[in-house]
Amino acid sequence: MERRGDHQMDDVCPRPDADEARIESLRERLLDVAGLSELFRVLADETRTKILYLLAAEELCVHDLARILDLTLPTISHHLRLMRLMRLVKSRREGKHVYYSLSDDHVLQLIQTAQEHYQEE
Repeated sequence: MERRGDHQMDDVCPRPDADEARIESLRERLLDVAGLSELFRVLADETRTKILYLLAAEELCVHDLARILDLTLPTISHHLRLMRLMRLVKSRREGKHVYYSLSDDHVLQLIQTAQEHYQEE
């Protein structure tokens, strides 16, 4: 292993321009994750995570969520609106009430996977 001063040189690629096709292919793959950082930004908010966790258990209206989380109706509505835009939750109207639930099983899987990862030692 080469040494330059006190620094090891093992992090230097011996032929940085050797495989341009592979580099371009990997660069194109980055398009597959376009928008994911926005999804994770939405999920990173603790209030939204709590809302999703509650909705994973059962369908709830804005009033129930506000009471459970001890937050105002406008605050809950703001979070739900953002999560609807990201297709994390869906709503259905029943008379004057609007009920929210998770959009699909993928959202539930995200929550479950995150819980499993967090609980690992």
